[in-house]
Amino acid sequence: MKIKTLVPVALASLLALCAPLTYAEGGNGTDNPDWTEETVSAPPPFSTDRLVAIDMPVYVSMKVGVDPETIVVGGDGVVRYVMVMRNASGSTNAVYEGIRCITDEVKTYARVSASGAWTMVANPVWKSVNDNMPSRHAQAFARQGACQSRLATSRREIVEALKAPKRSPLIK
Repeated sequence: MKIKTLVPVALASLLALCAPLTYAEGGNGTDNPDWTEETVSAPPPFSTDRLVAIDMPVYVSMKVGVDPETIVVGGDGVVRYVMVMRNASGSTNAVYEGIRCITDEVKTYARVSASGAWTMVANPVWKSVNDNMPSRHAQAFARQGACQSRLATSRREIVEALKAPKRSPLIK
């Protein structure tokens, strides 16, 4: 093999080996003991007219959707969003949350009160999206597009994944 051919191959191989190191140094990796969450801003305004539906298990009677304009992927690897839930009687609730995809955890920062105003959670804590929570909306959101291979991508990619036609499970 000629040296002119070997140099580009060697450089490409070196870059491929270094890419995971660059990601881990960026603050999103679980092996980074220096990871810190960014300062969380106030909940963004949301609209029930823009909601993208989140598919929920059949035993969940609420309709759940995320306002795509509220989705933000932070430099800390956390996907923050406003999720809206509507029950059969028409009552609507909303939460401002964040999902840390690499650890599969969710944190609720604020809830909409009965008056329609945001109420910040006093001491928000990270919880596994797989915990037995009253609602599985965070887990459904993570699996349907927010987290792809345990990584946060971009708002555009998340919205595209949420809007993509769902594949039905194989029947054996």
